Amino acid sequence: MPQDIEAVETCDSKIDAPAPPADPAYAPPEGGFKAWSTTAGASLVAFSTFGFANGYGAFSDFYNATYLDTYSPMVISMIGALQVFIFYILAGFSGALFDAIGPRYLIPFSGIVVVLSLVLLSFTQPQQIYQQFLCQSVMFSVGATFGFFPAMAILSHWFKSKLGYAVGCLTSGSSLGGILYPIILNSLVPRIGFGWTIRVIAIISLSCHLIAIATIHSRRPTKPLPPFTHLLDFKAFGDPCYLFLAIGCWFAIFAIWNPFFYVGLSAKMANPVSYLNPYYLSILCAASIVGRVTTGIFASRAGAFNLMWISTFFSAALILAFWYTSFDEANLMIFAILYGASAGPFFTLILPCVASISPIERVGTRVGLMYAFMASASLAGTPIGGLFIGTETEGNFKHLILFSGLMAFVGSIFLFAARMTRDRRVFAIR
Repeated sequence: MPQDIEAVETCDSKIDAPAPPADPAYAPPEGGFKAWSTTAGASLVAFSTFGFANGYGAFSDFYNATYLDTYSPMVISMIGALQVFIFYILAGFSGALFDAIGPRYLIPFSGIVVVLSLVLLSFTQPQQIYQQFLCQSVMFSVGATFGFFPAMAILSHWFKSKLGYAVGCLTSGSSLGGILYPIILNSLVPRIGFGWTIRVIAIISLSCHLIAIATIHSRRPTKPLPPFTHLLDFKAFGDPCYLFLAIGCWFAIFAIWNPFFYVGLSAKMANPVSYLNPYYLSILCAASIVGRVTTGIFASRAGAFNLMWISTFFSAALILAFWYTSFDEANLMIFAILYGASAGPFFTLILPCVASISPIERVGTRVGLMYAFMASASLAGTPIGGLFIGTETEGNFKHLILFSGLMAFVGSIFLFAARMTRDRRVFAIR
């Protein structure tokens, strides 16, 4: 392991003046008890924050069926879309705060706000959608942002060559949430009601955050918080590689959430009595774990940028080749498995891609800025999908699916451009 952290160069030129040599004491150790306990704690934060957002498809089905059935699918989809939008738009600020003060105060703050939002959500009333917006979309997302992004960024302090694998473990935590939260909701609501089901989820989230507080360790000293005007590092967009990466992620995120939100609804439209309908989202998220961990293992060998554009391209192809062509049970099952494995790497690879072209002391800020840039796409993507559906017919779902596939395909083109800007050699490991 080299004892010096090499200065990180941008694709064609350095955007910023060279920083002083990094202290060798803070070089990522690539392992050890504290490194892996931090990874475990970060994965639990991901499970209770991003994992809850991954499971929104089950909430959408429940809200459409009974709890908020007086509202249109488009309006109900806005709960989840606004949740992800706030989650992303605040990422830049949480990343900058992390770079300054580390995770010590941010993880406890996240836990308090997330648990309180879930407790309040458990007391919401049917057909009062503003209560879902306030608790599930706004309050939960504020708390989740200041937990998830610091938990992700801290991994870059402990790993360099193994960063992809560590992030794969973290994002698998969010996929596991996407598996378990729908099962919890569908299993417990008929038995104990919506309110107590959400209180059970609040207890799970509290436990996850308490363990994370005890296991996440910081390696770098704190520093003064930068002025508000410097919290977001807009100079990063002067790097063509970062710019193409951001644009590609923007187009991809427009499409990538739609199967998570709507595959269960499309199954219910085509096969209303199938016992599999509540489980497609869980199957998709389970397959996503395989994709995220496998990609993390091979990211350092095959190149994060290579895997990013290839996985996004295959996601687009699967949407058009499987979801668009048929809604029968076997086809949807195959689609859920393959799409989960293909789309999962997108979330794993954002941090390794950004970290590879950023100074280590700005990784949190630049990762947060990337997610903030994607926020508008996350807000618009699923509601536009709801508009395509309108009345739930096969033709309307196909309009949604075609839109999703084309947006993911455009995203893969820009991600390929980022890869080629990074290194114009076709077979380079980047």
